[in-house]
Amino acid sequence: MIQNVFNKLTVLPRGVVILIDQVLILFSVSLAFLLRFNFNVEEIRNFNPALGAVLCIAAALLSTLITKSYAGIVRYTGIQDGLRIVGTELLSLTIVVVFNLWYYYNFGKNVIPYSVVFISFFISSLLLYQYRLLVKNVFTYYKSDFSQRIPVIIFGAGAAGFLTKQAIEADVSSLYKLVAFLDDDLKKNNKEINGTRIYHSDRLSEIVKRHKAKKLVISSKNLSIERKNEIVDLALQYHLKVSYVPSFEKWLRNEWDMKQIRDINIEDLLGREVIRLDNPAIEKEIANRVICITGAAGSIGSELARQVLNYKPQTLVLIDQAESPLYEIERELRARNQQTRLFVFVASVCNKQRIHSIFRDFKPEIVFHAAAYKHVPLMESNPSEAVTTNIFGTRQLADLAVLHKVKKFVMISTDKAVNPTNIMGCSKRIAEIYVQSLDRHNSRLGMGRTSFVTTRFGNVLGSNGSVIPIFKDQILKGGPVTVTHPEITRFFMTIPEACELVIEAGSMGQGGEIFIFDMGKPVKIFDLAKKTIQLSGKELGKDIEIVFTGLRDGEKLYEELLNDHENTIPTHHEKILKAQVSEYLYDEVCQHLGLLEDLMGDKNELKMVALMKEIVPEFKSNYSRFEVLDVN
Repeated sequence: MIQNVFNKLTVLPRGVVILIDQVLILFSVSLAFLLRFNFNVEEIRNFNPALGAVLCIAAALLSTLITKSYAGIVRYTGIQDGLRIVGTELLSLTIVVVFNLWYYYNFGKNVIPYSVVFISFFISSLLLYQYRLLVKNVFTYYKSDFSQRIPVIIFGAGAAGFLTKQAIEADVSSLYKLVAFLDDDLKKNNKEINGTRIYHSDRLSEIVKRHKAKKLVISSKNLSIERKNEIVDLALQYHLKVSYVPSFEKWLRNEWDMKQIRDINIEDLLGREVIRLDNPAIEKEIANRVICITGAAGSIGSELARQVLNYKPQTLVLIDQAESPLYEIERELRARNQQTRLFVFVASVCNKQRIHSIFRDFKPEIVFHAAAYKHVPLMESNPSEAVTTNIFGTRQLADLAVLHKVKKFVMISTDKAVNPTNIMGCSKRIAEIYVQSLDRHNSRLGMGRTSFVTTRFGNVLGSNGSVIPIFKDQILKGGPVTVTHPEITRFFMTIPEACELVIEAGSMGQGGEIFIFDMGKPVKIFDLAKKTIQLSGKELGKDIEIVFTGLRDGEKLYEELLNDHENTIPTHHEKILKAQVSEYLYDEVCQHLGLLEDLMGDKNELKMVALMKEIVPEFKSNYSRFEVLDVN
């Protein structure tokens, strides 16, 4: 019966809240009189306590109406409500003191002793806050069916963990109940936070068995990616669903609700520690300049646009031929930008007149070239398109950059350009060779100096067509999850991380460099598939199967960032290395590209690919129709 009443009662009426507050004020004043005069009623009567009580209640009521301390929903009472109550009582105390002074000045005596006023202030502040907490706890107890809630463990018994506990317990509609804290700090073992026991992290098995826990929430601010992976692996052993609190800073702005707690994704486990950028140097490079980004609608190009905008360029020019995603990134950037002039063009980098017109009109000082075809099997089937866009599109853009005196040209390449086994990778390697040879050629001739810088990195998480979204889609459809080979590995990097390093490398580049990024350790795709299945709450072999489909056309078993003849030298940034690569003569490169252009006109793919292999001798086709060209 009591539970039915609480289920129907959503909000305590404000009139009731004000009435209870005034009753508690009356009680506080009465108790203050008794305490001040040691419960001597005869002595109290000398001060007309009734008049004093009326004054305190009137002052409290006026203060309540001014500060609206009655407006908070009682069952959600928190620290802010407590501070508001203290503020209300301070205002009330001030009113009483001022009235007391006025009364003494006119009538020669006080309405109420000052000692009683101050004692009452402390008692009433405490009572008003405590009764709200009591109502909150009673409401939560009767409103919630704790027997049906899912037992949860919080990893991290610090400030973030405490706020997570508050969020879980404050939400009466929550599906969860907190049963324990887990922490790596041995000093916290067997201690408690508001009645919830803290256990050392090596006691997870014990906690799961004792409390029948079903979920683990990671809520620790300074947890490394490596440790996070270890915790997730351990939790998955006990079939726990894993969630995490992504942004502690937002919680500090009082966004204390269950929406902050999110299911952990495989992407959260593949990132690295936060990159420290040389922001002053980057800002000096970009601020108040005209920046152009090609491929601006793609995964990398759009994130580059977001990050470049943070450094307040004077003008940002975005170019892409994909109209819909280009429109979306334009809308996003216009919504958050008030200073930088933004111009968006639907255009192909292969359209010489169009790009020439844009460069002539806007005179970009830095160009980030992200436009490219990147899909390995598709380019294996359509090699002429890879050559047209990735090689000749880049050549045309680079030549126009020189013509229009662009200060710096940053080309975004790929690890597939190293010892390429496919058309896409080889086309990017030839593009690297051209811009590098052009940089040295211009330097030798003393021409108007455009610095050409190349950045080379591996797969990016969440990019269009990347493996993780494919896995998630396959799991959503019930499987099977397809992996090409049990031993295939890849380097991974998040899109923001890759773009941060592109901007940093572009800032430090003087011309002619190929910068490679520290991609961490390669990840086995089979392991990635297994963990993605587990994080989705499915069981491999029972709910979802993994099927091996065989390597696709041009696909490598593993990727490399350097070929056998390349070495690296460090830079001032620990995650960026400079590759020492073979030098090519500009005239010879141009001669080869002229021949390649002629073969494209003849539409003879075999001869065209054969010439690509001549330009890049380490290009050996893999699982491809072009393997016949590698037979000596």
